[in-house]
Amino acid sequence: MIVGVPREIKDNEFRVAATPAGVESLVAAGHDVIVERHAGEGSGFADEEYERAGARIGDAEDVWRQAGLIVKVKEPLPQEYRYLRPGLILFTYLHLAADEGLTRAILASGVTAIAYETVQTADGRLPLLTPMSEIAGRMSVQVGAHYLERMNGGRGKLLGGVPGVRPADVVIVGAGVVGSNAAQIALGMGAHVTLLDINVERLRALDERFLGSFETIASNRRSVAEAVRYADVLIGAVLVPGAKAPRVVTREMVASMKPGTVVVDVAVDQGGCVETARPTTHSDPIYIVDGVIHYCVANMPGAVPRTSTYALSNVTLPYVLTLASFPLAEAIARMPALGPGVNVLGGRLTIPAVGEAFGLPTTPLAEALT
Repeated sequence: MIVGVPREIKDNEFRVAATPAGVESLVAAGHDVIVERHAGEGSGFADEEYERAGARIGDAEDVWRQAGLIVKVKEPLPQEYRYLRPGLILFTYLHLAADEGLTRAILASGVTAIAYETVQTADGRLPLLTPMSEIAGRMSVQVGAHYLERMNGGRGKLLGGVPGVRPADVVIVGAGVVGSNAAQIALGMGAHVTLLDINVERLRALDERFLGSFETIASNRRSVAEAVRYADVLIGAVLVPGAKAPRVVTREMVASMKPGTVVVDVAVDQGGCVETARPTTHSDPIYIVDGVIHYCVANMPGAVPRTSTYALSNVTLPYVLTLASFPLAEAIARMPALGPGVNVLGGRLTIPAVGEAFGLPTTPLAEALT
């Protein structure tokens, strides 16, 4: 199969879907790889490195027209919709439940769309989402600390305080991969950390893992409201796989926060779990609501592309190799985690959570495959 690696065009998105080492593995397996010119520059990979690995270099038209499998990082933007076509497999982060326009464009195109974020193992793990969630969770704390500084509009508090001065309060809503990584970094920086989740067993496990070094609170409307009120940095880390994030933090709760405090909604790529959240970009990352700074960049890991590209390629490569080597039904049989990753197949939506979000009919994957 011809595998295409386009250059990402989202605002300040410097990641690339394949490293030269990944290309070398695909070529060694007998596949032809075409990489868009300068696709890897933002991550520190020159075109010459891809050529030495066995790839051909072309422009965007070459990549999209020739490839049978397109491997990306972020969802196609409207200017890329014209490239989508029947018979093409698109493998990337999609987050369809937060974007009705993209969902309808993919359905109309006839492309087969497989989303990294819904590839799921039998035990519930999300192996292709995890590394980016780890990065975004860790970044969320350093972003919060940055905007808490007075010259950036914040309250002027040092996250870890100093002897005799209370540290800042970091409140994290959601104790999944993002939340646990945010807690780890916030603790390391000396902050006072509060972690909320609806899953008490998850809180218990993290309490044991971190030796009780932060507060854990069972999440409900009242407990969230009380925690948000005293937060210096509020991190939204709620995930429902494949579905739009629930609005756990209301506008009224945000209004109760002190001026100069910071909201970092990592869930914004799935619609956001803070009611006042809306997607921003790396070139225009913040806005203010009720005196509270909001950082809601939908592709946070794109700011650290060298780390992110390696982390993403490490986990996606086995799936890319399988998709390139076998027909889709056989690829799913060999790697069953790919099944939940199929969001659209031949113009039919196969993920119920997206259908529910937009009132669209869905088709069971087994039926769509036949």
